[in-house]
Amino acid sequence: MLKQGSALDRYFNITARGSSVSREVRGGLATFFAMSYIVVLNPLVLSGADAAGDELGAARVAAVTALVAGVLTIVMGAWAKYPFALATGLGVNAYVAVTVASNPNLTWPDVMGLVVISGVTMLILVLTGFRTAVFNAVPPSLKTAIVVGIGLFIALIGLVNAGFVRRIPDEAGTTVPVGLGFDGVLLGWPTLVFVVGLVLTIALVVKKVKGAILIGVIATTIFAVIIEAVFPSGVRPETPTGWSLVVPTMPDTWIELPDLSLIGNINLFGAFAHMGVTAASLLTFTILLSIFFDAMGTMVGLANEGGMTDEKGNIPNVDRVLIVDALGAVAGGSGSVSSNQIYVESGAGIGEGARTGLANIVTGLLFLVAVFFTPLVAIVPFEAVAPALVVVGFMMVSQVGQIDWSDWGVAIPAFLTFTLMPFTYSIANGLGAGFIAFVLVRSFQGRAREIHPLMWGVAAAFVLFFAMGPIEQALGVL
Repeated sequence: MLKQGSALDRYFNITARGSSVSREVRGGLATFFAMSYIVVLNPLVLSGADAAGDELGAARVAAVTALVAGVLTIVMGAWAKYPFALATGLGVNAYVAVTVASNPNLTWPDVMGLVVISGVTMLILVLTGFRTAVFNAVPPSLKTAIVVGIGLFIALIGLVNAGFVRRIPDEAGTTVPVGLGFDGVLLGWPTLVFVVGLVLTIALVVKKVKGAILIGVIATTIFAVIIEAVFPSGVRPETPTGWSLVVPTMPDTWIELPDLSLIGNINLFGAFAHMGVTAASLLTFTILLSIFFDAMGTMVGLANEGGMTDEKGNIPNVDRVLIVDALGAVAGGSGSVSSNQIYVESGAGIGEGARTGLANIVTGLLFLVAVFFTPLVAIVPFEAVAPALVVVGFMMVSQVGQIDWSDWGVAIPAFLTFTLMPFTYSIANGLGAGFIAFVLVRSFQGRAREIHPLMWGVAAAFVLFFAMGPIEQALGVL
């Protein structure tokens, strides 16, 4: 039992934040299990050859993905002292992968150079106080909307990853974008695993069992391994009723010596030489905006969910959080595994009770262990983690009542914020729509003077962000 006033307690403010060592450990474990899929998924996203014909290699990407995530997560916990774990950002990694695939002049080191430049730029914005000022300029109701939007986004990620909700193929001849299960019907053993896991997790949470979310993930994983052993299901999309990505089977090899040769394999200004200054600058700006606002939205949502904000809705010592997040882009680009950022799945650990950086130490150490045990990470399927994400999503959405719905100047932007996050599968898109709407509606109300000057600048930046596609197309970037 932790002694109140001990060095560990004082350093992490464990008692002050209403937590305990056991809760932090459980939270750290829950976050790792919720995020571990990135070690398997990132190599798939970044697969394929670049303009030089070089392939990254799945094993190399997996090892460096786990290494960078582990180091950054520990730094966030030990220095910033918050339970916000980091790993390669989904969305940014897909964007840069598509950039490489669509441009015959760029190599992977060229694109990673752009990611590093974006990270350094963001670090400068943090050190000058600009990023913190933007964070503080966001109205309270919009901050609450960000929490709600991320809750809906987390729940949707869980439902989609589990195959409970799926995209309907274009050739199906329907205008409905998503539907229940496979062709409107719940089929397959993996779906059963998810449903059983969801029911179990809800029951544990309702009964206020300690470690409810973590117990749910572990129990569902064990159930999944048994189900796959008895009824082999394969993997989607080859088998429509198969597992989403990870097939829960015991690996042939448990330990692998990591190949870390991707670290440092970057060409800092290669894209500028091969594409020209204007085109490369536009790509850098797009990456910068994405990592700038995705992280801000995620951070706000997680901090509010964990009760880690002050009476004004601000996060104490937020500069440290933002500095580590900026370093995530630099480290991820330098490791050739794309920008690292705060993960929304950290909500699983916060839902388990994590409130301090000690939970991050646990999560980070597990990622470092995963560098050598990447085959073992592949045991936990999406279907076992998805129930936790759905339950955490509920917890976050429950804050919707804090929005002032009587004031349309914040209600309409809040609505756009939390609907577009899940509907466009992007935190940045929801933020952009909400910020732009806030400036417009307040102006329509004749209350433009109430708008913080930085909100005008951010709204203008998002207008440019949303117009980036036509601009890039006109300049021949895409």
